[in-house]
Amino acid sequence: MTWLGGFPRPAMAESAVTALLAKPAALPDMAVGPAKAQVTIYEFASMSCPHCAAFEQNVFPMIRSKYVDTGKVRYVFREFPLDIKAVAASMLARCVANGDAEKFFGTIDTLFKQQDPLMTQTLETLQTIGKQAGMDEKATEVCIKDQSLLDKLSTDQKFANEQLKVDATPTFFINGIMTKGAISFEEFEAKLKPLLKK
Repeated sequence: MTWLGGFPRPAMAESAVTALLAKPAALPDMAVGPAKAQVTIYEFASMSCPHCAAFEQNVFPMIRSKYVDTGKVRYVFREFPLDIKAVAASMLARCVANGDAEKFFGTIDTLFKQQDPLMTQTLETLQTIGKQAGMDEKATEVCIKDQSLLDKLSTDQKFANEQLKVDATPTFFINGIMTKGAISFEEFEAKLKPLLKK
């Protein structure tokens, strides 16, 4: 290990990554859990990614109930759409939420549950999910054609790719340490436990 200025390099790398993650993005962060939690997890996900959907359905609820809802972990979701369908779904989630993190997490949950129809009948599925959230067809259409929202989404994705080296979904950063790909609750917990003070 090379020491630089009294700090081992990996610690510097993690703190640099943590600082990059904490920089205000073009879109406001959608997060659950206290801002002062001991551990912050960032997930970069695409609405069209099956591994992301499986994680959201099977692993995230356990992380949320055991760590987020108990105040130990702050969980931040960031969009990293891999295709145009995922872009439209991300935009809809932002419009439905209108800045409300709980509404946002509820909408992405619905989108992931509807991933198959979302991929085959994108517009109809988005219209249905929009309608369930109280948006009419026109509002949904205006939302998914919002150039300003699209530009912000693209800016954040470019930043994640170029600065944070995110190139696949899901990608997680647990207190600045990157983990890529599908991960079980047990694996996640093994990474969290050493970071949580007793």
